[in-house]
Amino acid sequence: MRKSTWSIVLIAGIIIVLNLLSNEFFFRLDTTEDKSYTLSKATRSILSNLSEPITLSSYFTGDLPPQYSKNLTDFKDLLKEYNRRSSGMVNFEFIDPNKDPSLEQEAAQNGIQPLLINVREKNEVIQKKAFMGAVLKAGESQEVLPFIQPQGPMEYQLTKAIKKLSNSAKPVIGLISGHGEASTQNLAEVYQELSVLYDIEDVNLNQVSDIPARIKTLLMVNPQDSIPEAHFNILDRYMSQGGNLCLAVNTVAGDFQSVQGSALNTGIPSWLYSKGIGLSESFVLDAQCGSVGVTQKQGFFSFQSQVQFPYFPRVISFPEHPVTKGIEQITFPFASAITNEGTSTMIPLVFSSDQTATQNPPVYFDIQKQWRESDFPDGQQVLVAAFEDLGVPGKMVIFSDADFAISQGRNSRTNADNFSLLVNSVDWLSDDTGLIDLRTKGVSSRPIEDMEEAKVNMYKWGNFLIPILLVLFVGFYRNQRNRTQRLKRMAADYR
Repeated sequence: MRKSTWSIVLIAGIIIVLNLLSNEFFFRLDTTEDKSYTLSKATRSILSNLSEPITLSSYFTGDLPPQYSKNLTDFKDLLKEYNRRSSGMVNFEFIDPNKDPSLEQEAAQNGIQPLLINVREKNEVIQKKAFMGAVLKAGESQEVLPFIQPQGPMEYQLTKAIKKLSNSAKPVIGLISGHGEASTQNLAEVYQELSVLYDIEDVNLNQVSDIPARIKTLLMVNPQDSIPEAHFNILDRYMSQGGNLCLAVNTVAGDFQSVQGSALNTGIPSWLYSKGIGLSESFVLDAQCGSVGVTQKQGFFSFQSQVQFPYFPRVISFPEHPVTKGIEQITFPFASAITNEGTSTMIPLVFSSDQTATQNPPVYFDIQKQWRESDFPDGQQVLVAAFEDLGVPGKMVIFSDADFAISQGRNSRTNADNFSLLVNSVDWLSDDTGLIDLRTKGVSSRPIEDMEEAKVNMYKWGNFLIPILLVLFVGFYRNQRNRTQRLKRMAADYR
């Protein structure tokens, strides 16, 4: 009996000592697939180079339901790591605005508004105000994180805000205009992401004779008009001086009003061909594709249904590269194929599936067509590629579709990976890839219908059987242990 008492006291003492040490030393083991709980190299670099202290005031409601309280715990753990990695340059405090109306007002004045969440109390569901935001301050500058999204890219949000506070001199990115390109309003999400690390200038090729050397990368998205040779000469001179170019262009277009597809004449394919780059002026069709909404009638009723549309290749697998890291899936409306004509180094970044076909415009879209495997005789096609060794110091990333990155408005359901892929490309070209790994970290879009059936069954039966087997194992172990103890007590020499 005395031995058992001492064992209990010893275990309790060890637990108390470990708890005291945990307040001084922060450590955790990260076994997640994408190391969601391990600070990236980019974050560690930013934190180690801070020139002035950053104070973070986190406005978090304390008594949250379990699905939200984990968010609070994760954010606290992340801030402890930021404080440790920055040698105390990042300091933080947690404030519960629900405890005092004056704190609620303070949070609102700092740009953090409460959310209404459902909470179950005493067998009824009520709505409760919940704050989950933070304010970062460095000197006179301030950044607001109005909402720390559960399961979202928490490290990216925080590091991005710190980078913005500490980054006084930003590199410059040029957004080409003058040929009907997408405006900043059409590229709202892309512009917002780029503006964190870069100053963005409009570069109208009708108004300049040369690109300023301060511009690290030029971005051209969705030109509609024919580009004169003089403007291509400007781009050539820019790249010969080490400038980089990111092109997202359409060589073909589809019109759902006329249900037809046609070619676009911008002059870009001919210019690229002179550099050893092939950009076809035909449609790439893919058996692995997105869908379009079609209105159908049945009697007096009309209803919308989703129909698979091979002219929208859907990509769910990407090669390892900084541009594609963390990207899960993207649909490219009306894409074309990119080829290497032998005078440059091509790095394929995005492929179609193995079941593809190509069609030269003009084409008629038969929405009701029943597609067969034999309709896709062509192999894998390159839809996005990077090019080096072009005979000039500059590099280039080419997208054979521009519509994937165009903002569809506030109610858009466009995949965030679309914007991340384009922004990642600019980061890579600009040699400022620090946040590429973070932008998509913790963000996954893995629909179960895209998984192989064997994998789905493995997850389903694993979730069902593993808890049962663990319970049976513990029961068997305890039964065997008790049986062994009984046999010992029954032995003649037992004391």
